[in-house]
Amino acid sequence: MTGANTPAALAFADIEPGDDLPAREVDLDGSWITDHARAMDMAAPRFTDDAGARREGLPGQIMPGAMSIGLLTSTLLAWAPGARLVRIGTTFRGLVRAGGRARILGMVIDTDHATRRVECEMWMQDAASGDRLVVGTMTLEFPQAR
Repeated sequence: MTGANTPAALAFADIEPGDDLPAREVDLDGSWITDHARAMDMAAPRFTDDAGARREGLPGQIMPGAMSIGLLTSTLLAWAPGARLVRIGTTFRGLVRAGGRARILGMVIDTDHATRRVECEMWMQDAASGDRLVVGTMTLEFPQAR
């Protein structure tokens, strides 16, 4: 993609394999993670505070996997308003730790004109080290053009 399209103007016909999705940077504030973990009824110590996480053998507070997936999917759907998410597949390669920053990136890896589907590779990486912590592929289905 040339970058000329904004999310509101994104059209299936303009999407090609190799297109990069806009990057998103997220502050992994511990209180933000705690609030979300509690809202998801996942208030285990590993998700709510450093000391509790260390008692469980972890290096500190971590983000729930469901929250990581939510950040990946919300980033993808913000890029393609009106598209429908039809498949999610993720692999957790590392701990998403509270207190740092993460970058969420993605790339179009395939398009299917018959089904109007777009497959994207998505990943969350530690903003400081560049280590990929969560990786996956997700498929969007675009509505028929009017």
